Amino acid sequence: MARLRNHYDTVVKPALQKEFNYSNPMQVPKLAKIVINMGVGEAAQDAKKIESALAELTLIAGQKPVVTKAKTSIAQFKLREGQVVGCKVTLRADRMYEFLDRLINIALPRVRDFRGVPAKSFDGRGNYALGLKEQLIFPEIDYDKVDTQRGMDIIFVTTAETNEEAKALLKGFDMPFVA
Repeated sequence: MARLRNHYDTVVKPALQKEFNYSNPMQVPKLAKIVINMGVGEAAQDAKKIESALAELTLIAGQKPVVTKAKTSIAQFKLREGQVVGCKVTLRADRMYEFLDRLINIALPRVRDFRGVPAKSFDGRGNYALGLKEQLIFPEIDYDKVDTQRGMDIIFVTTAETNEEAKALLKGFDMPFVA
């Protein structure tokens, strides 16, 4: 069992139940999934770019990502419907908790001038989005094999109904929020 899952069951869940006065333990919000999205706009012209992005995202997530394609054509971006524009991976259960543990304790502290993650990136329905500027903060990525720096979006999908509940849940996992 993942360390953070055990932490959720023993520490976070009882604390949230007490803080928000839930009568039923099934009402307590939990982390449903983590979606990691890496946009690779250059892949439309060069197919090798998407291959390296897929390899890097596989190392980071520990799971094979799926290739995303453009839904519509956009002339200004020289983009046609069906062209490859990036890759994404959805993590659930133990892999999700392992990734969250590595993100909070290893990767985020490696960001230069890191003061915390913004506390305003909630969507109003209990989900949190985090953007990273480079994939090099993860220790799995070999600096010598990286061709270009690529950013990624990490979305934390929770069962919480409000931003306050979701923020309390993520704070229970020691997410370093900035006021």
